[in-house]
Amino acid sequence: MGPATRFAPSPTGLLHRGHAYSALSAHQRAKELGGRFVLRIEDIDQTRCRPAFTAALLDDLAWLGLSWEQPVRVQSQHMANYHAALGRLRDLGLVYRCFKTRKEVLDDIGRAPHGLGPAYRGGPLLAAEESARLEAGEPYAWRLSLHAAKAHLGDCYDSLSFTDELRGTIAAGPHLAGDVVLARKDLGVAYHLAVVVDDGLQAMTHIVRAEDLLEATGIQRLLQALLGLPTPIYRHHPLLLGPNGKRLAKRDLAQTLQDLRRQGLSAEQLRAELGF
Repeated sequence: MGPATRFAPSPTGLLHRGHAYSALSAHQRAKELGGRFVLRIEDIDQTRCRPAFTAALLDDLAWLGLSWEQPVRVQSQHMANYHAALGRLRDLGLVYRCFKTRKEVLDDIGRAPHGLGPAYRGGPLLAAEESARLEAGEPYAWRLSLHAAKAHLGDCYDSLSFTDELRGTIAAGPHLAGDVVLARKDLGVAYHLAVVVDDGLQAMTHIVRAEDLLEATGIQRLLQALLGLPTPIYRHHPLLLGPNGKRLAKRDLAQTLQDLRRQGLSAEQLRAELGF
């Protein structure tokens, strides 16, 4: 299908300059490659995502002058794809049910031997205890077992890497993330699994996104290997910072594109300000 990039926002708030920079960067890379530009709505967190935010971001991106491949993939409409991938990992014995609360997980991390880092490593319960907890209706999360993943991949596990266009070849180091959650009852499937499945299904060859997601790429590279999916080329661009030197963030009420538009800023002015 040829080269392809994507912009994949979560509709949990309104877009700001940082989002605009990422979207324009991905769109520009698609043009440079002579490839496809894809928009994906990552709304698997139905507790925080809102249709009004989806409508607003589509309007903002069109205002910026961007166009994208149709139809737009909306993650909440494709849960079957993610559950199928989770089922495959489950059949391979690569995930386990974790009944621990967040506090219990943090306590376990705090008690871990020095040098393992701030990442959780657990394992499945004995069959009898697991059955009893399931019968009692206790909530649980599906966690990826790094121990099982390493056994499954063998020597390939330690040599996993990915290419970043700004940094070169980077060792994946999935151990730094620990046994990440891939699904849980309140949110369904988690970000890492959904994004890897979608990048594979949509044949993404180049991923352009902010450097705050660089660490996440390691565990996503592992999931690509476990699911037999190709690994894109990445470009993790620097974060756009506000006047206070901090990253722009929705939770900090960063000035939104809607605000800028109401103040009379044109799309051409914003693109020039951002270097496009």
